[in-house]
Amino acid sequence: MIWSFPDPTRTAILANGQSYSFGDLQQASRHMAAQLLANQSDLNERRVAFMVEPGFDYVRVQWGIWLAGGVGVPLCTTHPLPAIQYVLDDTGADVLVVSPAFANLLRDDATRRHIRFIVLGEDETSLETLLPTLTPDRRAMILYTSGTTNLPKGVVTTHANLDAQTATLLKAWSYSTCDHALCVLPLHHVHGIVNVVSCTLRAGGTVEFLSNFSAQAVFDWFRANQLPNRDRVFMAVPTIYFKLIAHFDTLPPDEQTAITGAMRACRLMVSGSAALPVSVMERWEAISGHRLLERYGMTEIGMAISNPYMGERRAGHIGQPLPGVGIRLVDDAGLDVQDDASPGESTPGDASPGEILVKGDNVFLEYWQRPDATEAAFTPDGWFRTGDVAVLETGYYRILGRNSTDIIKSGGYKISALEIEEVLRTHPLVADCSVVGLPNDEWGELVAAALVLQHPNTPLDTAQLSTWLREQLPAYKVPRRFLALPDLPRNAMGKVTKNDLKPMFND
Repeated sequence: MIWSFPDPTRTAILANGQSYSFGDLQQASRHMAAQLLANQSDLNERRVAFMVEPGFDYVRVQWGIWLAGGVGVPLCTTHPLPAIQYVLDDTGADVLVVSPAFANLLRDDATRRHIRFIVLGEDETSLETLLPTLTPDRRAMILYTSGTTNLPKGVVTTHANLDAQTATLLKAWSYSTCDHALCVLPLHHVHGIVNVVSCTLRAGGTVEFLSNFSAQAVFDWFRANQLPNRDRVFMAVPTIYFKLIAHFDTLPPDEQTAITGAMRACRLMVSGSAALPVSVMERWEAISGHRLLERYGMTEIGMAISNPYMGERRAGHIGQPLPGVGIRLVDDAGLDVQDDASPGESTPGDASPGEILVKGDNVFLEYWQRPDATEAAFTPDGWFRTGDVAVLETGYYRILGRNSTDIIKSGGYKISALEIEEVLRTHPLVADCSVVGLPNDEWGELVAAALVLQHPNTPLDTAQLSTWLREQLPAYKVPRRFLALPDLPRNAMGKVTKNDLKPMFND
């Protein structure tokens, strides 16, 4: 996963007011690898956990682990200590690398575990050593699932998996040496690690990191010109776009005009990691001049389906299979409900829903030390079961939701929670919402909606809202219970944690 670059003088990373070239990054990564090896010839897939702020240090540590033959385990910098301890326990990491800011938090824990503890900037020396030769099939990284339905599982990817994930996107999204990407995403998920950092650097482009996220800082980045003749690339989750829109609407007209003009010059804007409300897509397009490219991926597969870089980006759809990625939709019996259709084709079975199955070099190797879970995640012929349900509509896939949380089985119907959420967001009193199924003896599951109101102090007339919904949806899809909340529970990537939401209806 470490690539050679023809021009080591080009800018690779901008962070904390400093510029680092590819030559700087490669040298610092080799020094990190030498320190990790400590006179060994090869880490031989030992797990190295690291808790480092986004920026140059993060990348040099990650690359150093790979160069030394280790398996990188990035820790979330905002997780509480018990969540970090869970990952350290589960991976059995015997090396822990941290930024100085996290030294006091984790030093005692490392001592108790008798694992090697490295604090960046403390006792670091510029070492050189002979590095091991790595084969593509070796394990490279363990990322953890969000754990919204069970304990988080460690997703193991090999160097070959990461190479496939980046190579596919470089082609599909036309990365180049001219790209200048802003990273505002957490770096313990594939969205930030692969799509933003790894793809941009592999193409020879520049990644810039914000020390602290703010909507104003993002808009300032669009307007800045520290790297002229570069193509700006921006990727975020729907909640970030929602925050940017809200901040934009507070700005004076002249500043709005300047920001809009700057954003129109951006090469690519992408949304992912959660369903993008059509209302947010349309509002962002009006502000920025960009129709967001929505795609589909997950920890286990990287990216698998995407709207096209060139061509129609269809609102409410995740697009078409990426090159080299096989996609199937299957019913509860595992039978195909729809053969893959060419873009633009319409076939009689287009509307049949099914679980998305994925096969390709991008698909992960295993769940760490969970052979039963790994076996259950694959069909006998090697297709990965995503747990997501979709339909194919004239060549474009549309997500209906996850089997476990977004597909509600009520009164004999299979109902997409995402569909109801899209309709609710168009109501003038609703700022955001989430729809869940609550256990019910009569219906199996009762459709229920949690709402964040535009004006929280204004009482919600649920009877009036139900009447309005019946004009938009079949009666069996209309929620039977409503709950007004100041905000929705979310994980680090902005996804609503519906299993945390469901008990709130009992309060």
